[in-house]
Amino acid sequence: MMMVMSAANPGNDQAADLMRIYDDAVDEVYRYLRARCGRRHLAEDLTADVFLGAVGQIQRHAVDEVTVAWLIGIARHKLIDHWRRTARRPEARLDDDVVEQRSADESWSAVIDRQHVGAVMAELGAHHRSALVLRYFDGLPVPEVADQLGRTVQATETLLVRARRKFRAAYERQEGGAA
Repeated sequence: MMMVMSAANPGNDQAADLMRIYDDAVDEVYRYLRARCGRRHLAEDLTADVFLGAVGQIQRHAVDEVTVAWLIGIARHKLIDHWRRTARRPEARLDDDVVEQRSADESWSAVIDRQHVGAVMAELGAHHRSALVLRYFDGLPVPEVADQLGRTVQATETLLVRARRKFRAAYERQEGGAA
């Protein structure tokens, strides 16, 4: 179900609309972030930041309508900002979050592969991780990735080539060390 809230609604109507969209969108925003950052606590914190940011934009009348897609866009920016901060403070990469239990319909090999990919992604720099997530997890075309990262298309294509190369090398190195 796609909820749309007009930001032009005055007062209590706007608050009620925001609560409805929150109820409908919070799980989707959380799943989006959880799939990309791999850590439950971080995804929860970023989800809260998304809705705080949305409220601020609504109060400033900076948005015409609130949709789940708009909230996912905010989530994408919050995640990229987090990765940029993490790149400046390498000690912030470490997280005590315990790997969560697998779902009943998920095989152990899928869990292990997801953990392996997550560990490899954690090794990459924020710029490489951001580019790979936007391009391959979110499925954005290169020009949109470039726009999101504030780069030219050519620079983004080069970044993606380097990011794929670093990912592949780290994946193979971890795979070789685990065997």
